[in-house]
Amino acid sequence: MDKLIITAALTGAEVTRDDNPNLPVTPAEIAEAAYGCYQAGAAIVHLHVRNEDGTPTQSAEVYKATVDLIRAKCDLIIQVSTGGAVGMTAEERLQPVYLKPEMATLSTGTVNFGDDVFMNPPAYLEKFARAMQEQGVKPEIEAFDVGMINNALQLVKKGLISEPLHFDFVMGVPGGIPGTIKNLLHMVESIPSGSTWTVAGMGRTELPLGTAAIIMGGHVRVGFEDNIFYEKGVLAESNAQLVERIFRVAQIHNRPVALPDEARKILKLPGGD
Repeated sequence: MDKLIITAALTGAEVTRDDNPNLPVTPAEIAEAAYGCYQAGAAIVHLHVRNEDGTPTQSAEVYKATVDLIRAKCDLIIQVSTGGAVGMTAEERLQPVYLKPEMATLSTGTVNFGDDVFMNPPAYLEKFARAMQEQGVKPEIEAFDVGMINNALQLVKKGLISEPLHFDFVMGVPGGIPGTIKNLLHMVESIPSGSTWTVAGMGRTELPLGTAAIIMGGHVRVGFEDNIFYEKGVLAESNAQLVERIFRVAQIHNRPVALPDEARKILKLPGGD
């Protein structure tokens, strides 16, 4: 197996401080949280940013300020979100891609998202993939259901993304594929040989799916975007606390954890050592 890549998803777009008062919001807070996750064993930070009032934004200016602060502290792989928040236009969502980060998410299908709908029609998929290709940004294919894997393969056929692909299976979102081990196995068996994959389990599915991924040779995403609790009824104190736990699980299963440059090598990014 490759070494385990841990991704820290720090804020997302939906969680608020009413949900967990430890949520980082400002660029300085997000950078400090990213550094804490780096110290705990994360190699990638999956980045959303917020306005001063805590609402989600895709502002390139706010992203740049946050990224600069993170890069001043450590060499984490920066993976920006192009999901933004439900209701944003494609142009809004694409803003951080033009900062040329190492990675960006590419959601390859529309999905019910709780009471909302996360819209990703075919024209969006091609627009986002083309922008990432032009900017030299590696996409992480976000698949909320099995059909989205096939949508990604159609982008390969059109020459808009290149293999080897890296997938993030986002599981347990109300409206998406349920977060079960059986479904994770099906997702893994549905991707092309030579691909890499991460699992992001929502809520109570985060730890069991993360443990399964460690055993199966995949990678793991944790953080407040996906889960604000450490255990039932107990709020997590920090994103780093969730990273530390998955790091310990990896140790129990004798799976070494990748440093950022080792993760770059696994993901075929420039600068991999």
